[in-house]
Amino acid sequence: MRYPLYVLTGAGIAAALLATGCTIRDQICSDGEYTVKAVGNKTGATCVSNNERPPTGYVRYPKGKVPQHVGDKWDKYWATVVVDKDGHIVTS
Repeated sequence: MRYPLYVLTGAGIAAALLATGCTIRDQICSDGEYTVKAVGNKTGATCVSNNERPPTGYVRYPKGKVPQHVGDKWDKYWATVVVDKDGHIVTS
């Protein structure tokens, strides 16, 4: 029996995701990156290479409170607060 190429491709992608332990949830950053919060606003964030410091105007999230996936607990929380240049919450 012959299967269309798109069926085989879809099955291959699904198998690869299962084999690597990836989930369908959207990761905020790619492998080799970490996410940082923008200073002075609620929604600003970006991804930074693991071997780089946050750019000016961004701070690291506190350990254990880093959002990993779009819409996870910490992603939702940090979208409600503003931080200063030292990473301290200034408003919620």
